[in-house]
Amino acid sequence: MASAAPRIALLDYGAGNLRSVAKALERSGLAVEVTSDRAAVVRADAVVLPGVGAFRDAREHLAAKHLDDAVLAAIAAGRPYLGLCLGLQFLFEEAEEHGVSAGLGLLRGRVTRFSDTASDGTRRLVPHIGWNEVRWRRDAGPGTAAGDAADPARPMHPMLAALPPRDHYYFVHSYRAVPADADTVVGWTDYGGAFAAAVARERIFAVQFHPEKSQTAGKRLLDAFAHWLGELR
Repeated sequence: MASAAPRIALLDYGAGNLRSVAKALERSGLAVEVTSDRAAVVRADAVVLPGVGAFRDAREHLAAKHLDDAVLAAIAAGRPYLGLCLGLQFLFEEAEEHGVSAGLGLLRGRVTRFSDTASDGTRRLVPHIGWNEVRWRRDAGPGTAAGDAADPARPMHPMLAALPPRDHYYFVHSYRAVPADADTVVGWTDYGGAFAAAVARERIFAVQFHPEKSQTAGKRLLDAFAHWLGELR
């Protein structure tokens, strides 16, 4: 008899495009429960935290429903976590959007606004909207130029084994994470200068882009997430 699909707690805290995310996860064979119930989050096989909008407001909504504590408890219990857009930004210590706000503090670093000036001195349009390439770490490791070999001493996150070295995804954001630990970065994107498009540590994996809007590439990433969960069971 085939085993049941992994049960996903998709967090409903008033700041996520939940319907499209839920359908995308279901297309990858996952059983999705859209929930704002702390107990449901902790007992799920994995947690997915999406989010669009301003960091400060969304963070307050998350805390008001006590879902920040639920996320921390689930991660402490070894549940895999997938963060999407704000779900990546929340992992860090603080963000500067509309004043400094505290994140979950699971990763060291700060969420800052894109500068209006690119690294070559040209004007950069903010927000960053549209399709852009992500270079996964085995293709260009943290701190290396595109095309340089990744450090073979760094273990590759299990999800990356199912992904091509590079792929294009859909972004919509004005702020991006600046991790203090380069080794947490597993995907880089260039937008007038390189920035962290994906981060990972142990059973945490998070992306700045929107897989649910990224067509075939997004499906590949969510399929990789589903496969990873299956391997962990």
